Amino acid sequence: MADNKTRTTGSDVDEHLAGIDPKMQADAAELRAMCEQVAGAPSKMWGPSIIGAGHYHYKYESGREGDMAEIGFAVRSGKLVVYVMGQLPDQQTYLDRIGKYKMGKACLYIKRLDDIDREVLRELMAASVAALRDKYGEK
Repeated sequence: MADNKTRTTGSDVDEHLAGIDPKMQADAAELRAMCEQVAGAPSKMWGPSIIGAGHYHYKYESGREGDMAEIGFAVRSGKLVVYVMGQLPDQQTYLDRIGKYKMGKACLYIKRLDDIDREVLRELMAASVAALRDKYGEK
């Protein structure tokens, strides 16, 4: 089985943030603080571009297992990509109130934080962390 590509790297989060598009830095710093507050843990680099806080260990029926951040984000192609639990119960109730976004399977794409309701984002992030902890246990 192939090794997981997304794992903590030990790279400095501040250095990573300093290297992103200056127009995105304030939003990225705010998202970092939200992740840390919601997870109750400092952020770390996961792979080359994901900033995540907290962690959980997963194991699928296929036997594949690994570790991942409980909540995280990346800046990709001029957008903020927030990683939440896929198929989160009641997810649509948050999305109906959040503002302007696009949603992938477990990725919330936001152009800038001013396009959304930050409190609803925080609620969604907290619900995602709680659901992951219910499923995989708290670390």
